[in-house]
Amino acid sequence: MMKIPSRSKPIKKSPDEPMRLNKYVAHCGICSRRQAADLVKSGKVLVNGKVESNPAYEVKPSDKISYDGKNIKPEEKKVYILMNKPKDTITTLKDERTRKTVIDLLEGKIEERVYPVGRLDRNTTGLLLLTNDGELSQKLSHPSHKAKKIYHVVLDKPLTKKHFEQITQGLMLEDGKAEVDGIDFVDGKKDEIGIEIHSGKNRIVRRIFEHLQYEVTKLDRVYYAGLTKKNLARGRFRHLTTQEVIMLKHFVK
Repeated sequence: MMKIPSRSKPIKKSPDEPMRLNKYVAHCGICSRRQAADLVKSGKVLVNGKVESNPAYEVKPSDKISYDGKNIKPEEKKVYILMNKPKDTITTLKDERTRKTVIDLLEGKIEERVYPVGRLDRNTTGLLLLTNDGELSQKLSHPSHKAKKIYHVVLDKPLTKKHFEQITQGLMLEDGKAEVDGIDFVDGKKDEIGIEIHSGKNRIVRRIFEHLQYEVTKLDRVYYAGLTKKNLARGRFRHLTTQEVIMLKHFVK
C-alpha cells in the first residue's frame, strides 16, 4: 500500500565580462535559459530600446535591457519558494484572460521576481516550486534528472485490477509510452491512487487514466524532488531552508 507523504548565490561573472542575452534574461528571474532564448527570438527583449532577436548577443555593461516595458537586471539574491497550489489557479506569470495565477498569490509578499518550475494544471493542486534560479529550474525540468513526483489521484470509479496492471506495465499514449515508477491504492481505497512518476509530459497523469475511461475528480501533487507538503496549507507558500536548497542542487548535479 502506497503511503502518501504528509503535508543566494551571486552571479560569478565580472561586471565587465559580457554575458549572452538569453543567460542575462534568465538571471533576471523571468524564465529558464531555454525559455529566455525563445523570448529573445520572438522579439520581446529590447537592447537599448531596439529589438534584439539573437540569444547569443553579448550584453555589455553599458547596455539597457528591457522586457515587457520594464528595464531588467540580473537578480543577485536567489529565492526558492515552495507553494501548495490551490485549485482554479494558473501556473504562469500572467494570464491574458485575467484568471488568478500562482504569481498573484505572491504579490506584495516577496520582492524578487520568480517563476514556476514546470507547471500544474489549473485544477491540479499541490507542490509547486518557484524560483529566480534559472540554472536550477532548467536542470529540475530536464527529463534526464528524473525529478521524483508523487500524485494523489481520486477517480470517479474504482480502478480495476486489469487497468492497474496495464498502468504498471506502461500505457501507449498518443505521444509515446507512459511509464510510471510506482502505483498503489491509498489506504486500500480502489478509487484513490498513489502514483509515482518522473515524466514531465503535459497532463501525463490525467491522460493515463482518461485513456482507460476514468475521470480524475481530484489530482494533488504531494511530493516533488524530495519536498513534501508537511505543515504547508493549501494556497500558502514558504521559503526553502538552506538544507533543502543544498539537497535540490545536489540532486541535479
